[in-house]
Amino acid sequence: MAIVTPLDIVILALGCLVVALWLLLFFQGKKDDWMFEQLNDEDYPVKDLYFVGYALITRLHLTFKSKKDRRLRKELSVLYGEKYADYYLRVTYAQQATMGLTVLALAAPFYFFTEGDLLIFLLVVAGAAAAYYYYGTTVHDKIEKRTEEMLSEFSDVVSKLALLVNSGMILREAWERTAYSKEGIIYDEMRRSVITMQNGDAETDALFAFGQRCVAPEIRKFSSTLIQGITKGNSDLAVLLTQQSKEVWELKKQHVHRQGELANNKLLLPMCLTFIGILIMVIVPVFSNIGV
Repeated sequence: MAIVTPLDIVILALGCLVVALWLLLFFQGKKDDWMFEQLNDEDYPVKDLYFVGYALITRLHLTFKSKKDRRLRKELSVLYGEKYADYYLRVTYAQQATMGLTVLALAAPFYFFTEGDLLIFLLVVAGAAAAYYYYGTTVHDKIEKRTEEMLSEFSDVVSKLALLVNSGMILREAWERTAYSKEGIIYDEMRRSVITMQNGDAETDALFAFGQRCVAPEIRKFSSTLIQGITKGNSDLAVLLTQQSKEVWELKKQHVHRQGELANNKLLLPMCLTFIGILIMVIVPVFSNIGV
């Protein structure tokens, strides 16, 4: 008969509390499951349980007014638009709470299924903390990935605009033609600007909003250059765009070089692990035969 230790009792009590909390939040939050139905499965796995985390943040009466919340809301505005930023802010916190609490609820069962293996229990608890942290960084990771994709397309956009404006086309027409010339994130944002212009917004306001949505300093500078060119006239704009095109191609070369260095760094760890594995395979048999 297995001996029940004080540690077993403590872990059992904590496990029961966490599971009871999870079940309470499940039944309380079930009425809000409709809020997460439209989310895509790729970005929001296990979305059918997010109402559990949403019930928790509702009970905590979070105001979402901290510095972190304001920064996160700004990032979500870039991804989903200002109109939906508050909704996705709550989705993000609900996702964090759900994933962290769900993994934590499994810690005590795993402990007893493995016959009191404390290491397994601690690993599951660490996994819960890691899940909570990871899903709190996904928005920032999406922004970085989005920015990388935009910068990879940026040089082509500037080149096309410079070519069209230098051929005598006005900026608005050149912008629209470039926006619909190709698919891509930066082209999507350009098309949003075209729509706002068609709805009556001034070119300068639409271009400024474009720069704000794109986040990257290089694209913001480009947006400011266009606004400056509009105020000075089409002839000056052509010169500015030509100069900007040269600068952007230099930036692209540097960007490609940095990406190559990052790729090499990522390959370094697997190479080191492979080398260590080979050493172990060679050295262990040698030492095993020393005493023979």
